[in-house]
Amino acid sequence: MNDEEKTPGAAGAPLPRVLCDTESLISDESAPAGALWRLAESGRQLDANLIRIPPHGRIDTHTEPDLDVLLLVVAGDGTLGPAADPQPLAPGRLVWLPHGSERSLVAGSDGLSYVTVHRRRPGMRIRTRPGM
Repeated sequence: MNDEEKTPGAAGAPLPRVLCDTESLISDESAPAGALWRLAESGRQLDANLIRIPPHGRIDTHTEPDLDVLLLVVAGDGTLGPAADPQPLAPGRLVWLPHGSERSLVAGSDGLSYVTVHRRRPGMRIRTRPGM
C-alpha cells in the first residue's frame, strides 16, 4: 500500500471533521435564542441545527408533514408534547419525531438546547407550468 492509499480522502472524497463545539455555544450566555449553529457544508445529504429555547419558552404545536426528525437534548430541560402525553426532556434524551406527528416543546427553568437532524430538503426550483 502506498502513502496515497493510506490517506483518507485521497481519491477526492471529503474528510470527516469537527464542525463546532456545542458546549461552548450553549454556555455563551450572550447567545440569542434560536439556531446557534446550522450544518451548511456543500454536498450534504442532511440538515442539522443546534437550537436554544430560553427558560419557559416554547415552540407551539405543529406538524412536520414530510420529514422524520431526530432531536438530541444537549442542555437544560423541558417537555415534549402533545399535551395529552407529555414526555420529560433532559440532557442525553434522544427523540424520534416521525413525519406527520404533532409535537410541541416547552423549555424548563434553565432553558432547553437540542440538536436536530433530518434529511435535507431539496432547494426550491422555479419551473414553468406544463402546457405553457
